[in-house]
Amino acid sequence: MDLAASIADWARELGFGALGVSDADLGDAPRRLADWIAAGRHGTMDYMARHAALRSAPGELVPGTIRVISARFDYWPAAARDARGVLDDRERAYVSRYALGRDYHKLVRAKLQALADRIAEASGPFGYRVFCDSAPVMEVAFAAKAGLGWRGKHTLLLSRDAGSLFFLGELYTDLPLPRTEPVADHCGTCRACLDACPTGAIVAPWELDARRCISYLTIELHGAIPEALRPLVGNRIYGCDDCQLACPWNRYARAAAHRDFATVRHGLDDAALVDLFAWTREAFDSRMAGSAIRRIGHERWLRNIAVALGNAPPSPAVVAALARADDPSPLVREHVAWALARHDAD
Repeated sequence: MDLAASIADWARELGFGALGVSDADLGDAPRRLADWIAAGRHGTMDYMARHAALRSAPGELVPGTIRVISARFDYWPAAARDARGVLDDRERAYVSRYALGRDYHKLVRAKLQALADRIAEASGPFGYRVFCDSAPVMEVAFAAKAGLGWRGKHTLLLSRDAGSLFFLGELYTDLPLPRTEPVADHCGTCRACLDACPTGAIVAPWELDARRCISYLTIELHGAIPEALRPLVGNRIYGCDDCQLACPWNRYARAAAHRDFATVRHGLDDAALVDLFAWTREAFDSRMAGSAIRRIGHERWLRNIAVALGNAPPSPAVVAALARADDPSPLVREHVAWALARHDAD
């Protein structure tokens, strides 16, 4: 039995769009990560620095690791409202397209676990651990080394046949599988992603300053969004896809490989900002159960929407929605006051 070929077949049966195998040597990727952290570009994501050593040494995270199986799981929600149409309508809320369905972490890990179970049935017990954005793993570096694509200038993995609109998952293993070959970089002289970034977070090709990135500001950042960046956030209330929407390779993006990613929950592909801002904590927790969005909590949800309302066209409905001067959260009150001041200036 050709185990490597069988693994690729099983991955396709489980819904993965592509699979590759690399060794555990990350080359100069750990040095580049160290330089990025030293420059402070990780912002308040202290875990990036805290777990840098584990990211750089897979064998320290999972002893015995000699191969990394990288797999791609496509998520583009083809049935969602046109992303550009929502971004251009400042009364609507823009949610990054990966978060419109269910939380990807558990589903992709479950698929990888099913793949590991199939491997064990065929080869006998073996050492492994599955990951999907759930541990200190340099997933883009491994996926690129395994030939799933190349690191684009926006720092995400790019594939000629699928763009970048997919999740990555990994299986660290002690199986001596044959390695797949890397592919060439096909970004050329294109700088569409750099030019499209609303906040200039892609400071140079392959260099991202997370402190300016809207995904970081609306998801990872726990405190106040820097005031100078708030107007640039626009109506993006959870994440940002602009660099990917501008990338010409994403015309080849694949439709979601699973119904949980294809299904838009609670109309979040085209929701009115004023409606979302009215959600109580209980409504937020209930409606966002099983969603990646739930991790930011109700307070940051309101913070983000307050900024978007401050950037919305002036209207009585917007001003009425912002009547939260007595909100128990100082963070929310600060962003509401900023938004109201924006409308008072108009």
